Amino acid sequence: MRIWDIYPGYLARQQLLGEHRELHGMFNILDQGKKGYANHPETLRWVGCIEALKRRHELLVSEMLLRGYNHHSPLAEQLGEVVWPDIYIDPPAQQLRLLAGKYAADQRSGRIPLPVNSQQLWAQHKYSVMAHDPNLYKVIGPEVAHGRYRDDMEGLASLLVETLRAPVDAGRLYNALQHMWGYVKGDTPPPQQPVVLLDAIRAAVVERRVEYLLHSTALSELALWV
Repeated sequence: MRIWDIYPGYLARQQLLGEHRELHGMFNILDQGKKGYANHPETLRWVGCIEALKRRHELLVSEMLLRGYNHHSPLAEQLGEVVWPDIYIDPPAQQLRLLAGKYAADQRSGRIPLPVNSQQLWAQHKYSVMAHDPNLYKVIGPEVAHGRYRDDMEGLASLLVETLRAPVDAGRLYNALQHMWGYVKGDTPPPQQPVVLLDAIRAAVVERRVEYLLHSTALSELALWV
């Protein structure tokens, strides 16, 4: 049983759909008291974090829909405070290495390529971080270029996972979407409604095969907040 902490965009089809299936099983254990893997370390770390498990489910579904997979098994709406597990089974950077090992045999990959250094990891997350914490966004860029995180992919991977767990407010969301729009549409005025803007960005990215944004967490992650 495995619920990943890294962004679902890194998961190949087997891992993405497999996590979705296992998450539903874990939800039934935590919400309905079913047994199964109730004492599994992965299950135990999610005890008391069922609202966060629902959030993870939303991220999985958003990534699935972006890739064209169907989804017909919603969970109950989030009602309580979102509290995330305070431990990892494997830290985020190790999770990326585990996936690299799984993918090596048959050249599988997720939508987002597994990063080989801090610079690539940051480029994949930067628009999501801009939406979640613009002040941190301004700090991380220089630190990745020539500071603390230049050669510390371990620390950066953990920081990015934790940053994307925070909520996004409307102003920060629209600001990040505007920056993404500028990357694909230049000076063309963006749509004013965030949901319309994100749809337009996605369409332009796919049509023009804009690799930089095709490999961005924000392309599916920000759909949770529009």
